[in-house]
Amino acid sequence: MPRYLSLVRVDEANAPAEGPSPELMQRMGELIEEMTKAGVLLDTAGLTPSAQGSRVHYTGGELSVTDGPFTESKEVIGGYALLQAKDQAEAIEWTKRFLKIHEAHWTVTCEVREIVEG
Repeated sequence: MPRYLSLVRVDEANAPAEGPSPELMQRMGELIEEMTKAGVLLDTAGLTPSAQGSRVHYTGGELSVTDGPFTESKEVIGGYALLQAKDQAEAIEWTKRFLKIHEAHWTVTCEVREIVEG
């Protein structure tokens, strides 16, 4: 079965300062458990804020490293889920379920992409 990467993009400037509520974390835990039992979820994690990250850029044969935060970025990758699904439609359905557990004040976008095998 194909694997898909769901990249969770968040707008750090508008995300709740206190992070996810306990209720959201509970709903997320329940969904993660369901997805794991269904054999769909292979791995998932949140990421630290971009202020704690670095970007490594290569251009013209030269490398540069920029430490966060990255002011030019409106959305940053805040987490990911590695899914194994029968097709992209199924991966998108699971991703929709993940997005729907968030409270209305969250703005979250997931980009679902198939992983090229071999």
